[in-house]
Amino acid sequence: MYKSSTNKIAILILAAGEASRMGSIKQLLPWKNTTLLGNAIKNAKETKTDVYLVLGANAAEIEKEIKEDVFTIINSNWNIGLGSSIACGVAFIGMGTEEYDGVLIMLADQPFIDGNYLAKLTGLFSKKEKGIVATNYGNKLGVPAIFSKTYFKELQRLNNDFGAKDILKTNIADTISIDAKGKEKDIDTPEEYTKFLKP
Repeated sequence: MYKSSTNKIAILILAAGEASRMGSIKQLLPWKNTTLLGNAIKNAKETKTDVYLVLGANAAEIEKEIKEDVFTIINSNWNIGLGSSIACGVAFIGMGTEEYDGVLIMLADQPFIDGNYLAKLTGLFSKKEKGIVATNYGNKLGVPAIFSKTYFKELQRLNNDFGAKDILKTNIADTISIDAKGKEKDIDTPEEYTKFLKP
C-alpha cells in the first residue's frame, strides 16, 4: 500500500508510435482547435503538474508543432512497442532532479480523456489507499493509470508492445480502478477518426 506523505505526480504522454493503420501522422491530426497530441497535452496540463512526452516515429515533424511547455523524450526504440516507450519515459523522469510519488501514464490518441477525468485519477491516488489507480475497460484494466514510485523499476524494465498490462495483472490487489464511462475510446483508423470528430 502506498503511504507517502506527499503527492507529486508526473504525467507521461505516450506518442511514439507510427500509427500505421491511420496512414498519416496521427498525433498531428486536427482535433478541436488543436491536434490530437495538443489536446492530450492541454488536458494533462490542467492538472497543474509536470508533463513529459515520449516521441519516436516522426519525432522531428511532431516536435515542431508542439506549442506547449513540456519535457520531450525521444525513444529511439519506439518500434519495439508501447512498453519500450513507458520504460524510456520513466527512466528519464527518474534521472531528473524532481522526486515524484507516482507517474500517470496516458496516450495521445484518447481525445475524450479530459482534465476532469485525470483529476479523478489523481484524487483517488492522493488518498494513498492503493499503489495503482487504473482505468476499468470492463474486461481489463488499462491507461490512463497512475503507478506509485514503488513500481518505477518494474516500469523501466518493460520492452514489449503490451504496455504495463502485466504489472496491472500481477498487482491487482494493490490496484483501484475507475470507470471512464466511454472516455477511454482511442482512435486508430481513419474511420474512427471521422466518426469521433463529428460533434
